[in-house]
Amino acid sequence: MPIQKNIMKRIEEKKALLDSLRPFPKSLIPKIREYFDVELTYNSNSIEGNTLNLQETRAVMEDGVTIGGKTLREHLEVTNHKKAIDFIFSILSKKRVEEKDILDLHAIILDRIDPQNAGFYRHSQVYLRGSRYIPPPAREVPVLMKDFVKSLGDGGDTVEAAAMAHFRLVHIHPFIDGNGRAARLLMNLMLLKKGYPITVILRAERKKYINCLELAHKGDTGPFLDFVAKSVERSLDIYLSMLDPSFSDKYISLGEASKRCGHSQEYLSLLARKGRLGAIKFGRNWVITKKALEDYTKSVKKG
Repeated sequence: MPIQKNIMKRIEEKKALLDSLRPFPKSLIPKIREYFDVELTYNSNSIEGNTLNLQETRAVMEDGVTIGGKTLREHLEVTNHKKAIDFIFSILSKKRVEEKDILDLHAIILDRIDPQNAGFYRHSQVYLRGSRYIPPPAREVPVLMKDFVKSLGDGGDTVEAAAMAHFRLVHIHPFIDGNGRAARLLMNLMLLKKGYPITVILRAERKKYINCLELAHKGDTGPFLDFVAKSVERSLDIYLSMLDPSFSDKYISLGEASKRCGHSQEYLSLLARKGRLGAIKFGRNWVITKKALEDYTKSVKKG
C-alpha cells in the first residue's frame, strides 16, 4: 500500500518550497548539519537502549567529554554514529548504493564495540525481542542482501523507496547487532541523495515505530510507510523554519487549532496520528501551520 496521497501532497509542496530556497546560505549549512547530526544520533541510539540524553549526546559528539556513570559502549555508540553520518555524506555522489557501502556502514557502527562482527553478516539465527517475526536463516542472508542491493531505489517515490529500504533491511536482519541503526542511516542516505533533509525517527515515537514495523513484517507496510513519510515531513518543516524564520511563526498548537476550527483537540490529535491532518510532532507536542489547518477545513467543507 503506497503512502497516503494527502501526506505525499504536503511533502511534495514542502520539498518544492525547500528547493526554491537553494542555494542555502553558507553560514547556515554547518549549523543545520550540526543540529540534525545530534538529533539523529541521540534518537537512533536511544531507540536501541542507549541511556545518554540529548545534552549528553551533544557533549560527547561536539566536545569529546566522558559522561560519568555511562558505559564505554554508550560513548562509542555516539562517536561511531557520528562517523557513520559522515560516511553517508561522503558517498552521496555515487550513482548507486553498493553492498560494500552497507557493510562499511555497519563496520563503522560497531567499530570497537564488536570487532568480530563489525562489517560482516551474521552466522547464526537471531530473534527480535518482543516480536513474533523470525528473520531468515543466516545461510540465506548473503543472497538476500545481493538481491536487496540490486533493487535499491527501483520504482516508487523517493520517500517510499527509502522507507521500504529501511523496512527490508530490518526484515532481512543481516547483522548480529546494529540493524536498526544501519537501516535508518541507509534510509537517510537515499533521501539525502534526492535533496531531502536528514529524517529522524523520534525516540518519543519508539512504540509506534516498533508497532508499524511489526505490521510490516506481517505484510501490511502501509502504516510504516505513512509513519516514515510523516517523519520526513517533520524534518522538512524543521529545515524550512531554520532557513526561513517566518516559517516557524506559521505554527499553532492543536489547542489553538481546536478553537479555530471547532473540533476538539483530541479529535485533531487523532487525525494527525492517522496522517489526515498536516500536523507535525515536535517532541511530544503536535503543532500545525495555519495553512494546513485551512486546507483541512476546506476539504471537510467540500466533503
